[in-house]
Amino acid sequence: MSLTDTKIPEARTAAHDREQSWSRAAFALTTVGWGANQFAPMVVLYRERLGISASAAEAVFGLYAAGLVPGLLIAGPLSDRVGRRPVVLFAVLLSMVSGGVLMLGSHGLAWLSVGRVLMGIASGSAFSAGSAWVKELSTAPGAGARRASIGMTIGFGLGPLVAGLLAQWGPAAFETPYLPQLVLAALALALVTRTPETVPRRRSRILTADLLRLRGFSDRRFVGVVLPMAPWVFGAATIAMIYVPGLAASHVKSISLAFAGAAAVTTAMAGVVIQPFARRIAIAETDRDGGRPWLLILGLGLTIGGMLAEAAVASLGRLGVWQAVLALAVAVVVGFGYGVLLVFGLAEVQRLAPPEDLAAMTAVFQAFTYLGFAAPYLLSALKGVASPSMLLLGVTALGALTLAVTLRNARATAQIS
Repeated sequence: MSLTDTKIPEARTAAHDREQSWSRAAFALTTVGWGANQFAPMVVLYRERLGISASAAEAVFGLYAAGLVPGLLIAGPLSDRVGRRPVVLFAVLLSMVSGGVLMLGSHGLAWLSVGRVLMGIASGSAFSAGSAWVKELSTAPGAGARRASIGMTIGFGLGPLVAGLLAQWGPAAFETPYLPQLVLAALALALVTRTPETVPRRRSRILTADLLRLRGFSDRRFVGVVLPMAPWVFGAATIAMIYVPGLAASHVKSISLAFAGAAAVTTAMAGVVIQPFARRIAIAETDRDGGRPWLLILGLGLTIGGMLAEAAVASLGRLGVWQAVLALAVAVVVGFGYGVLLVFGLAEVQRLAPPEDLAAMTAVFQAFTYLGFAAPYLLSALKGVASPSMLLLGVTALGALTLAVTLRNARATAQIS
C-alpha cells in the first residue's frame, strides 16, 4: 500500500468529521435562539403579576433588537477575520450572562431591559457567525441555509414553550424559566470548543474602519428584494407570538402563561415544518433567472393571508376562549410564512454574497429581519388610534404593497443577479 493510498481514507474521514460537525454549530444557534425567545411568555407574567403595561412589556421585548442589530453588523464581519468559533463562544457565554440578569427581572424594568439588550448582542453574534459556520461545515449542496434556520427556529419554539410551562406551574416563576437555557448553554460551550474552525485568522489588524462597512448595499437585488422582505420574517411572527395572544389571554386566565408559550411554539414549529419544502423550491429556483421568485411569492402570500386572519381573530373577542383557539390556528399559517421567508432570504444571501462577505451580508439581512421585533410594540402604541383589527388590516395592506414592490424589483434585477 502506498502513502497516497493511506492518505485517501484519512482525507475522507476528515471530510466526514467536518460534515458531522455542523450539528454542534447548529446546537449553539438553538441554544441562543432558546434564550432569545424564552422571554415571550414572560411578557404575560410581568404584565399580570408586576402590573407592567402592555406597551412597556412589549417595548422591553423589542429592546432585544437594540442589542441584536449592532451585534449582527459587527460580529459577522469580525468572524470573517478572527474565525467563527471565538465569536460563537462569546455569544453563548453572553447568553448565559443575560439569563442571569433576567432572573432578577422581578426587581424592576431596568434588569429586564439590560437583560434583553445583552441577549440581543448574544443573538446577533451567534446568528451571523453561526449561520455562516453551519453553511461552511455543510458539504451537502444547499443544506447550510436550511440547517441554520432550523437550528435557530427550534430554539425559538422550544424556549418559550418550556418557559411558559415552568412559569405557569413551576416554582419561582420569575427565575426557574431561565434555568434550562443556562444548562443548554453550558453544553453548547463544550460542543463548540470541539467544532472545526472554517475561517483562517487574518494577519491584518482586526479593528479597522472596514470592519463596520455594511456589505451588500451595492447589490441591487439584495437591496430591492431581500431587504424590503426581511422585516416580515419576524414582524409577522412576533405579531402571532406576542400581540394577538395578548389580546386573547384574558379569556384563558388560568393558563395564560402556558397559552403564551403555546402560541410562540406553534408559530416557530410551523416555520420548521415548512422549511424542507421551502428549501426544495429554493434549490429549483437556482437554475432560473429569478424574475419570478415563487418562494418569495409563497412566503409573502402566506404572511398576508395570516395577517388578514389575525385581523379577524382580533375582532372576535366575544367568542371568549375560542378566540384563543383561533389565535393558535392562525399562528400556524403565519409560521409557515415565517419559515418560507427565512429560507428565501438566507438562500438569496448565500447565492449573492462573495465568500469573504458571507457572514457580513448574512448579518445585514438578519439585522433587517429583526426590525420586525418592533411590530408588537408599535401596534400596542397605536391602540388609541384604531382598534386592533383595523391596525392588523393596515399591516395586511402593507404586506401586499411589499409583495408588489419586491416582485417588480425581482423582475428588474433578474438578469444581473
